[in-house]
Amino acid sequence: MAAEIIPVIPAPEVPAGHTSPGRLESVLRAGAFAVTAELAPPDSADPNEVYKRARVFDGYVDAINATDGSGANCHMSSVAVSALLARVGYSPVMQISCRDKNRIAIQGDILGAAALGVTNMLCLTGDGVQAGDHPQSKPVFDLDCMSLLGIARTLRDELHFQSGRKITAAPRVFLGAAENPSGLPHEWRARRLAKKVEAGAQFIQTQYCYDMPLLRSFMKEVDALGLTNKVYLLAGVGPLRSAKAADWMRTNVPGIHIPDAMIARMAGAKDQVAEGKQICIDLIQEMSEIPGIHGVHVMAYRQEETVAEIIDRAGVLKGRKPWQPGADHNESEHRTQS
Repeated sequence: MAAEIIPVIPAPEVPAGHTSPGRLESVLRAGAFAVTAELAPPDSADPNEVYKRARVFDGYVDAINATDGSGANCHMSSVAVSALLARVGYSPVMQISCRDKNRIAIQGDILGAAALGVTNMLCLTGDGVQAGDHPQSKPVFDLDCMSLLGIARTLRDELHFQSGRKITAAPRVFLGAAENPSGLPHEWRARRLAKKVEAGAQFIQTQYCYDMPLLRSFMKEVDALGLTNKVYLLAGVGPLRSAKAADWMRTNVPGIHIPDAMIARMAGAKDQVAEGKQICIDLIQEMSEIPGIHGVHVMAYRQEETVAEIIDRAGVLKGRKPWQPGADHNESEHRTQS
């Protein structure tokens, strides 16, 4: 009987000074203004639904977030979505929520996702189960964002589980966390960010930022704490559909602040959808001029098809063309085979 042949998959090279071989880290470290977007995971087991949703971002974003039960609602898992995206060459950001899994399962997911080619992970505490479609489920919250960052960094840098048991190969990942410059109390937000950076966050994606004076004040505090050279910050933004929708968001979604003047601008527009896109473009252009902001995270819920137009009209890529399927045949072929 012939001996079994086990394929050896060459690991992508990690550039000097990087912690991952991923494109998002490379773009940020090179000083380019990065663009990430959020993919709504399907309520399906069909991988083609993931690919169809990702294609609307082709050539305009540097990485795609795979949400993890966002809003405590059930969808295809972030591990699966991220692995599917990585398989064909996209750069996924796998969100990890502490709500549904304990530290045993989470550490296993980190190793497993890294083995499947996922190089970016966003550590989140997560929304409470009462907010979602399974309020009868039992929340876990064995960890929070800070402790999850510490565990992930330990796996990567010290090669052992939290228990102390050694692992044989580290997950080569770029670690991120979320922050909300509009959250109350405002004066605590930058200090909260500092704690996440100390815990291991290398990049930050923020909640929606519609109040530019508030964002500028936050960034001044971030700079005063010496954080602008320690973490890459991507400001959250997204197109508003209507004045009514904007008013609903600021009333019902905790931590979102939308100024009265912006809602009045929407209400006075002949085409509120078009005005919502223009506001988003204006915000992105203003964000790109704020010191310490290294990119934007575009959350266009149920408007994902608008992201390419918004980024194109904002002009923040400055002629740079992020990866898209077919742009790098060698990398795409390698990832598909792996």
